Amino acid sequence: MGMTTPPRTLAEALRARDDESLAGLLRARPDLLTPVPGDITQLATRAGTRASVVRALEHLDRFALQTAEALAVAPDPAPYETLLGLLTGDGRDDGEYRGDADAAIGDALPAALTTLREQALVWGEDDRLRLVRTARELLAPSPQYPSPTGLGPTVAEATAGMSPGRLQDILATAGLPATHDPVSAVTSLSALFTDRARMGELLDTAPAEALSVLDRLVWGPPYGEVTPNPTPPVKWLRDRGLLLPVSTRTVVLPREAALHLRAGRAHRVPEPQPPAVEAVANRDPQAVDSAAAGQAFLAVTTVEELLKSWNGGGPAILRAGGLSVRELKKTATTLDVSEPVAAFWVELAYAAGLLASDAEADERYAPTPAYDDWAELPAQDRWVRLATAWLAATRTPGLVGGQDAKGRALSALGPDLDRSAAPEVRHRVLALLASLDPGTAPAPETVLARLRWERPLRGASASAGDTTDLRSRIALWTLNESELLGITGRGALAAHTRALLDSGPAEAAALLAPLIPEPLDHVLLQADLTAVAPGPLERPLADMLSALADIESKGGATVYRFTPGSVRRALDAGQSAADLHAFLAAHSRTPVPQPLSYLIDDVARRHGHLRIGAASSYVRCDDEAVLNELLADRRSATLRLRRLAPTALAAQVDPASLLEGLREMGYAPAAESAEGDVLITRAGARRTPPRTAPVPVPEGPPVPDATLLGAAVRAIRAGDTAATVARKDNGTTDAPAASSGSLPRTTSAETLATVQAAAMTGSALWIGYVNADGAASQRVIAPVRVEGGFVTAYDHTADEVRTYPLHRITGVAELADDATP
Repeated sequence: MGMTTPPRTLAEALRARDDESLAGLLRARPDLLTPVPGDITQLATRAGTRASVVRALEHLDRFALQTAEALAVAPDPAPYETLLGLLTGDGRDDGEYRGDADAAIGDALPAALTTLREQALVWGEDDRLRLVRTARELLAPSPQYPSPTGLGPTVAEATAGMSPGRLQDILATAGLPATHDPVSAVTSLSALFTDRARMGELLDTAPAEALSVLDRLVWGPPYGEVTPNPTPPVKWLRDRGLLLPVSTRTVVLPREAALHLRAGRAHRVPEPQPPAVEAVANRDPQAVDSAAAGQAFLAVTTVEELLKSWNGGGPAILRAGGLSVRELKKTATTLDVSEPVAAFWVELAYAAGLLASDAEADERYAPTPAYDDWAELPAQDRWVRLATAWLAATRTPGLVGGQDAKGRALSALGPDLDRSAAPEVRHRVLALLASLDPGTAPAPETVLARLRWERPLRGASASAGDTTDLRSRIALWTLNESELLGITGRGALAAHTRALLDSGPAEAAALLAPLIPEPLDHVLLQADLTAVAPGPLERPLADMLSALADIESKGGATVYRFTPGSVRRALDAGQSAADLHAFLAAHSRTPVPQPLSYLIDDVARRHGHLRIGAASSYVRCDDEAVLNELLADRRSATLRLRRLAPTALAAQVDPASLLEGLREMGYAPAAESAEGDVLITRAGARRTPPRTAPVPVPEGPPVPDATLLGAAVRAIRAGDTAATVARKDNGTTDAPAASSGSLPRTTSAETLATVQAAAMTGSALWIGYVNADGAASQRVIAPVRVEGGFVTAYDHTADEVRTYPLHRITGVAELADDATP
């Protein structure tokens, strides 16, 4: 749909776009699609609402935002040359921003304007550029919300409430001709401030202290406080209108004067080009991939170790949700990491759906059934699951330990850690790393500078380079978490991560697999009751060894230590001494040391000698001497034991406490069932009910796919056709449908007669229609057949043949003779 005259409104500008351009607008601003606008006018209205404009401005890059800010302080409408002048200046500065900088601005400005036009923030031809009114209000200066450019109001705005006498005094002091017309007085003062020669002459007569005052205000904020008796420099400026009163104690530097002092520039430092991401080191890509693969394997084993430690039921959940500080410290000690790193691993397992609440009365965290499936996967596939979950998660572990808006502490796995910006920031950081040559490790401060250019904060914090904003903190956490997870190696992006971002999980796993060491089926037993695993172990071997021994140290090789407690743990799990001897002999590349064999036999001989049951609880033993020893031991006083029979004692504590108490005293008791059988306690039996991974909290509406965009554009076009097509009003007057502001109204007889006539002549009609849900709409139809109280017609609005009940048609009107649907 072409236009021969410039658009007068945003709706007309949008109506002149092609379908591809409208789809681009809806893709860039998906909030406009909820719900789908009925026509172009509704789309333009929605695009001008405050919430939508704020969201659109927040998604602009630094230079596009600076362009919009310059338009906000430019005349409305503004020609392209005026806008360019506000960005490059008028050539009176010292040359710092001339030459190459001005050329870069001139080269980048068309693209910035194209972005603003595509997002419906700017409309009009180059000779009449208009910023949408809501954006101008958001970016325009005011005492409460200073302009991002640091410019104040115009002379006309600042003098709106000033008395004519005061205006005359300013004109006289500034050497301007007197006039009794306030409008002429404001025009004369504005002309002085925009006249390069006269303004220069005026400032040449200013005291040095007055020029110092202007220097402090020129780049903003333009407002200053004055006393009832201002100093001579301030009085000199106020008398000549260079400072205009806003209130009894506040003055402002008018925009025209500030632009003269700035040499015509709206911004101190225009930034037409994104800052370069600088390299801190260039490393060997193979070394990067190897380091990242090693860290990826460590990440998988760390998550597995965490969930194994919670196999029998993890820590209790706080009443407000999440882990307590004590439990987080305990977890950090178990994993041998700092508390912030422990919070990251816990949140990662939760985001991957491997960890959840068990939903019991005594609510605790425990592995989910999905953990068992994940643990059976090859290491590279397990890493891909973790990395994919991390990329999409809105959970932000870096917030743990901080406070929310109400001053409450934020805990790991707590309810207030979702930040919808996190996935986008992570992808932006990784995209920047991917744009560098393989092996390049960037300087973190340059990465932050680039991210702030791509998505700047509006206001002073952005211009001041504030690095404490949430997005910057998420970016720094992303760099640290990437190294922990094996996304990067030695600061550079790994090849398997590039594949994950570009090609998908399968390609990433294929590249990672050769770099991960093959699991081993053996250990090296040593005479000091330790076993050395020279690499990762096969899962059955690792599970059995973790039950039989305690991990003493981790690294390239893992050292396990055998203790009486660890051997008893294996016996409690149902193993016999013969099983343990056979296991060690089968999986050790060295002979089984004699001290280890003695340790196993000694613990096995005493294991189960005492039997624990429920009375409150009881102790049963065939050796009366052992029971006599228990009763005589002062350490058993807390258990409140008493003899029931020569071979049985009763206790006043529960069986679990009795079992633990006797073990602390150096005995090796075993629990027994009501039938007298020894109870076997197997680790890893506790699982939550089936749980899905937490759903990320989206940042605004999702980006629509091509199918939805195409359908939405067709619906908007069709609705616009029905709303704007010309029709015959009362059979005599041609008028656009939208001018009536309501559905057409005709009687049932008139509706039937008009529809029948249109079916006979093949002409199109404009109708009002109310569906079964009560929703009203306007449509353009070409009736084909009328019978049985229904009209079958080709609906130009829906671009298909439909059947409508006549009783739901509110009215009809013929189209104008020259109207074409």
